Amino acid sequence: MTPTPKLALTFILTTVTLDAIGIGLIFPVMPDLIRAVTGEDLAHAALWGGVLATSFAVMQFLFGPILGSLSDRFGRRPVLLLSLLVMGLDYLVMAVAPTIWLLLIARMVAGITAATYSTATAFIADITPPDQRGARFGLIGAGFGVGFVLGPLIGGLLAAVDIRAPFYAAAALAFANLIFGFLILPETVTDATRRPFSLHRANPLGALRAVSRLPGLRLTLACFLILGIAMNVYPAIWAYYGQARFGWSTQMVGVSLAVYGISYALGQALLVGPMIRRWGEHRAAQYGMWVDVITLTGLGLVTSPVIALALTPVTALGGAVTPALQAIASRAAPADAQGEVQGVLASLNAIAMITSPLIMTATFSTFTAPGAPVHAPGAPFLLAAAMMLACLALHVLGPRIGHRQPA
Repeated sequence: MTPTPKLALTFILTTVTLDAIGIGLIFPVMPDLIRAVTGEDLAHAALWGGVLATSFAVMQFLFGPILGSLSDRFGRRPVLLLSLLVMGLDYLVMAVAPTIWLLLIARMVAGITAATYSTATAFIADITPPDQRGARFGLIGAGFGVGFVLGPLIGGLLAAVDIRAPFYAAAALAFANLIFGFLILPETVTDATRRPFSLHRANPLGALRAVSRLPGLRLTLACFLILGIAMNVYPAIWAYYGQARFGWSTQMVGVSLAVYGISYALGQALLVGPMIRRWGEHRAAQYGMWVDVITLTGLGLVTSPVIALALTPVTALGGAVTPALQAIASRAAPADAQGEVQGVLASLNAIAMITSPLIMTATFSTFTAPGAPVHAPGAPFLLAAAMMLACLALHVLGPRIGHRQPA
């Protein structure tokens, strides 16, 4: 197959966007579906929802490096296409699952297939010159932002037809993209860059040890983990924060989340590339961290809903941090370990997705419970701001891998 980089990039971005849409599609219906298969009340359904979400993230943590390493050995194309096939079938299983245990197994499988994010970013690294990778990684972030805005909206509309309809829609999207990828996706791993598969290196701890030995990457990996924990404060407590601080309704919370998602997607698509070209990856990440510190602190202290909504689009400027760190890590890795490195980053992000909700909701509860020494619904944002200051310190102390001053 003759490589077609533009079409291949379109496929990767479509895959990431559809993955996010597929995840978002089922958000509105999960409470009703869990109640339907368990026969229990909403409180117990919420507990099962937490189990399903955690199992999804745990599978991402375990299988991110494995799929990344498999793609280093067998190629990006077969891993991506097989994952799309399994993803489509898995959504069909969820659509007909009669028990909570089958639904749990299906969500675990979904977490494995979602670990193809590492393969997608490795593919981007394969087809993109090092000095352009940060901007391309930003496009992946934009795809996620668009998907997470559209997914819940579409899912809510389909749920009015039937609570299982969103799962059939997600399956159809996965199969459609599978056909698209089968027709146009080239293979980018060559004999020169192919690396033998080693389970010792493919497991998360082994992969982390191997990647951390690359010059200067330990602090970058630590920074990436802290960043993930801090920035997951938004999905973890935003709905609770909006209600406690401003008395927002469910609809207003949805609108504010849509504003955040749209701002994030536009920032990833339109701002990340120019920021990295102007300042280089290291300084773009540094400036983005400062933006995160300021906006998180502002949200932690603000008492006006208007100001809170006005701060939301500003967070888009902080969106440069993740793609810039991904580009720094990609520069440090040899051509035969791009999948492994991106897999490690995916696992670190999964750890953040597991731990951040626990940390942030516990902080929120401590400072909003009756008898709290200080009533502070914004305390989780202040904690996240402190984490970002620590991340900034690590980043400044770390070596400037691949950093170039602008001409």
